Amino acid sequence: MKMTCCDPRPSRRWLRCGAALVLGLSASWASAGYFQWDVVELPASSGAACGNGTPYRFFLNRTPFTRNTVVMYEGGGACWDQASCLGQGSLSATNPDGVPADYLERLSAAAFGLITPFTARAHPFNQVATQSWNIVYLPYCTGDVHTGNAVQVYSDSNPAEPRVEHHRGQANVTGAARWLREHIGRPDELLLTGFSAGGAGSMGTYPLVRDILQPGRSSLLSDSGPLFPARRGATPAQAPSLPLHNRIRDAWGLDRPGSLLDAFADRPGLDRENLGSVANALALSYPEDRFSYVLFQEDGIYSAFSYAKFHPDIIGAPDEPTRRKLINQRWRQDISQWLPVLGQHDNVGWHVPFWRSFNDAHCLTIVDFSGTGIEESGIADLSPVVENVLQRQAPPMRHVEADQSSDYARPVNPIQSLVSFLRWLFG
Repeated sequence: MKMTCCDPRPSRRWLRCGAALVLGLSASWASAGYFQWDVVELPASSGAACGNGTPYRFFLNRTPFTRNTVVMYEGGGACWDQASCLGQGSLSATNPDGVPADYLERLSAAAFGLITPFTARAHPFNQVATQSWNIVYLPYCTGDVHTGNAVQVYSDSNPAEPRVEHHRGQANVTGAARWLREHIGRPDELLLTGFSAGGAGSMGTYPLVRDILQPGRSSLLSDSGPLFPARRGATPAQAPSLPLHNRIRDAWGLDRPGSLLDAFADRPGLDRENLGSVANALALSYPEDRFSYVLFQEDGIYSAFSYAKFHPDIIGAPDEPTRRKLINQRWRQDISQWLPVLGQHDNVGWHVPFWRSFNDAHCLTIVDFSGTGIEESGIADLSPVVENVLQRQAPPMRHVEADQSSDYARPVNPIQSLVSFLRWLFG
């Protein structure tokens, strides 16, 4: 017998009507661009571009039920020479050939947003408030941690075929924010977050996005992309990140008019001679906002990026264990000098666990939150830190793990094991 919404049997009728309603709404939402990843290509007139000069694309997954918005900055390496801008070697630039329109559909890339719990509509392990928000994914393709404002010609490894690198991260972020303001409007609540290079980018371009979108309330969760204190005039022994900062300021045009430091111009707490003072400027400029910085003490990737090419004893280390030890010593020194600076501000928190058996203990927010806890403080994983940032029912959480051994004995999460295997298998 044919069943319709007019079926006389009540249970069947309501079931049928409910199904029809859901299907109708699903079709309507899809045609309106809701609950799907849409690609936005910024015009060349905006100044936006990937490193190779191709158009910059970002991705948007909208919902009709809220104006809240999360902006996720993608991570990856960085570059200031020809080989690394071409994506050659470890810690080199991500997506040197640009961002294709199907980027979010690639398992080797953002994997439909499953790369983080923040950008997945339905995550198998972690529930985060942003999963019901408008979700914006900013791919990374400029080699400048989303902050650059320069076009450089690198020919140091192959002069016959120079690489013209468009360090246009700042223009990409600004263009995306302007598009969102025009097409989505002002968010009631805004979260900027990112991992690795995206952690640095979300921190460095926070005022650009916030001032364009003008949300009702705004927060930052920066994962494993710190801008440590490193004032010009210090020595590398005093400020281990100073050689890196000097190099990127020049390569990425961070001091040029209209560039990153100009975005912080005249803001309280900014010292133009110290990139690490950006955290001060954010906290003081936006006293009602909430800022949180998370990273592992044993991070083996961002730490190598920060010091490996700049310190002679690391470059000349006799073996890999010695090299890693020297790198970690500087990483821990930078952390120890950074946290007291952050601690001057009532709206800033941090979460610094020891280690997890995934991605060389780099990034807490990729794949899932397992292994990110500080058990001695009663924190099983990053979830309460995220809730603290968004709900603000308590002061910012501030924890550094003292236990330097228990993390080694914690079981490996199966999904992380699978991801590690797939990365090894497909390179």
